[in-house]
Amino acid sequence: MKPASAPAQGNPLGTAPLGPLIYKFAVPSIIAMLVGSVYNITDQIFIGQVVGMLGNAATNVVFPLVGLSIAVSQLVGVGLAANFNLSLGARREEEAKAFVGTGLTLVTLVGILFTVVVLLFETPILLLCGATEAALPYAQDYLSITVWGMPFVIFANGVYPIIRADRSPKVAMTSSLVGAGLNIFLDWLFMFPLEMGIRGAAIATVISQVVSFVICLRYFPRFKAFAIERSSLGIRRDYAARIFKLGTASFANHMVMTLVNVVLNNTLVHYGALSVYGSDIPLAVAGVVGKVNAIMVSFAVGLAHGCQPIISYNMGAKQYSRVKGTFQRAVGVGLVFSFTAFALFQLFPHQILSIFGTGDALYFQFGEDYLQIYLFMVCLFGVQPLAMNYFTSIGDMKQGTFLSISRQGFLLLPLLIILPLFFGLDGVLYAGPIADFLAVVLSLGMVARSFKKLDRLAAEQTTS
Repeated sequence: MKPASAPAQGNPLGTAPLGPLIYKFAVPSIIAMLVGSVYNITDQIFIGQVVGMLGNAATNVVFPLVGLSIAVSQLVGVGLAANFNLSLGARREEEAKAFVGTGLTLVTLVGILFTVVVLLFETPILLLCGATEAALPYAQDYLSITVWGMPFVIFANGVYPIIRADRSPKVAMTSSLVGAGLNIFLDWLFMFPLEMGIRGAAIATVISQVVSFVICLRYFPRFKAFAIERSSLGIRRDYAARIFKLGTASFANHMVMTLVNVVLNNTLVHYGALSVYGSDIPLAVAGVVGKVNAIMVSFAVGLAHGCQPIISYNMGAKQYSRVKGTFQRAVGVGLVFSFTAFALFQLFPHQILSIFGTGDALYFQFGEDYLQIYLFMVCLFGVQPLAMNYFTSIGDMKQGTFLSISRQGFLLLPLLIILPLFFGLDGVLYAGPIADFLAVVLSLGMVARSFKKLDRLAAEQTTS
């Protein structure tokens, strides 16, 4: 007898065929993440076309703060969604209610606190992130406005996972689509007809973020799993601790990515000044390539988040074959997308860079090398984020956290520091693919070991 079969009977997460189920949850999640990255990519394109290279450098300097805002939103959002699904899978509805109430309160307070800190230390933060003398005024203009949208974007990104976990992935997708579409229109309006420059792009971003926030906020009175009452809100310490525990892996991953971004900017500025390119060209190119890479990150994270409810629910319901099958199918989908992106980056680097504005011969020379070399292992990119999210989804915080920081913290960060000492700017370029390859090997090894454990649990369940 299989004791876990009962919880799965009334929920399609435990019974529906995996292929269509992954499609149903992952596609809206991927679209939501991809469209979410449009906020920054659209600004980069319009700013590059209107302001030029220094505008690209300025947005690159601000980008670590975007990474930090995503990190804190994921700390709450991913942990909340994982605990919510694990609780529902084990048929503990009251516990699930407590998680939702605590999570919504946390993501609101975290967004406000984050914004206050940025307002207090705006210029020191920009200098720490690698702002050059020429790029700093543009970065200050941009951040002084976009900082006011941070509470809204943190809330929206923080609640997307729980909205998807509540079997409403299209709502999260709609929020991102509407916000991104509005952002594109307002970027054009403020920067071309109204000629507001980089400040216009910042205003467009904030307005769009507020609209996305409103769409998310209006969802919760219609929450499917149960009614959310005012009495459910508030911070319960034990539930907050469990949310942070399962959100730590995603948080750590984004935090380390932000740290790497800061180190990368400063390394490019330093070694660029010693080369024919100067300090501003490498900084601007890194901003453009970072936004291109954000598309890959958004796809991989969106796919992983789309699979999270399926993996968590079936882990709670002790349906281990479905846990394994979900991960395996997701990796296959990720590899198809990654190999397509690899071909585009290798064949059309000049055309991709041109989308983000013009530059001189040195700009495109360095940019093409950076895009082709630094992202060379993009063909395997999706494996590590999927593996990280797999461990978080099954409640294994330690391995999830370790894996989340392995690529950026244990591999890429040391390489960014060591290789340029011997190879200058070329060392920065080759650090990326080396770290990516090693991260994939590590991820697959850890997942394979976990699968063996699931097989043992399944065998014990069958014989009991």
